[in-house]
This record gives sequence, C-alpha cells and structure tokens, in this order.
Amino acid sequence: MNPRTTTSPTVPADPEATAAAEATAAEASDAEEIPTGKAAAEDASEDLDLDGPDLDDLDDDSGKEPSGLGAAAASVVAAGLGVVALTGSWTGKVAAERETLIGQIKTSNGGTAAQQISEIYGDAWHSTALVNGLFALLALLVGAFALVRPAFGAPSAHPQPGWVRAVATAGIVLGALGLLLSAAMYFDLIVALPTATATQ
Repeated sequence: MNPRTTTSPTVPADPEATAAAEATAAEASDAEEIPTGKAAAEDASEDLDLDGPDLDDLDDDSGKEPSGLGAAAASVVAAGLGVVALTGSWTGKVAAERETLIGQIKTSNGGTAAQQISEIYGDAWHSTALVNGLFALLALLVGAFALVRPAFGAPSAHPQPGWVRAVATAGIVLGALGLLLSAAMYFDLIVALPTATATQ
C-alpha cells in the first residue's frame, strides 16, 4: 500500500436525502408522461368516437324477412278490380259513348234499322263488355300473383296472413266471374241484340 495515497472513509448515505431525490425524479417522469396543449387534444379526440355508428351496418337489410306488404296490397287490388269488372267502370262508359257517337255518324245519312242497331247499340255494348273483361282478367292475374307470391323469393318464417289469402281468393273468384260474364255479353250469349221487325 502506497503511504502517500489517502483513502477517504465511506460516508454513509443520508436516508432522507435519498428519499427526496427519488421523489423528485418520480415527479419529473410523471410530468414528461402527461401530454399538454395540442398533444392532449389530439389524444382526447382519438379516444372519442366522433364518427358515430357505421351507417352501412344499419342499412344492411340482407337479414330481414320479407314483410308481405306486396302480397297484401295485390290481394286488395285484385278484389277491387273484380268488383269493377262486375259493376262497370268510367273507362267502359267512355268507350261505349264513343262507339255510340261513331255509329250515329255512320248512320246519319241513312241506313236500315239493323245497321242502326248494330252501329249505335251493338258496338257500344261490345265495347263495354271488352273493357269489363280486361278488368276481370287483371283481377284474376293479380289475385293469382298474391296467392303464389310466398312461393318465390326468400322464405319467410311466418306464414301468409289468412286475410290476405281470403281477399286474394275473392279477387280471383270475382275476376273469373267477371271474365265469364263479359265473354257472354260480348258474344251476345246472355242478352241478344234487338232485331228490327219488318213493317206491314
């Protein structure tokens, strides 16, 4: 051992000074971790979901069952068309009046009684029967569509309501009856055209 070298004895550490130093270091590290100003605002905006729910997920109707609204509306329309086919419509009245006017024009310069009956009365009668037959055919087709609609498309867990089937069936029956009466009326099977009798 070198006699010129002096050794300083180890100074015991002060516990209070050590604790104070550790506390100061901890506060400094916490201050560095807490964001302030613009950084804090950016972090807060990232944490908040400002976009709201995804609208694409809300509009996804792929998993929904068919509501049956189309079949219900079709059944009501079929019943209405069947009633119109049996009672007549404004369209049929206009067509009949048109044929009557045409017949009057054709026979204005003279003509036999048979020609006047055919042109003025017969054509108007047949036009009314034709228009009513078209309404009856539409009632038949729409009612059939309302009945067979559940067989096509996506299957539904709920059966078709009973009133829809009943109204659609009524539309089909009314349409078939109207079509039958219109055909008989058009071909003069129920009521024949009047005939002119020869004058004595």
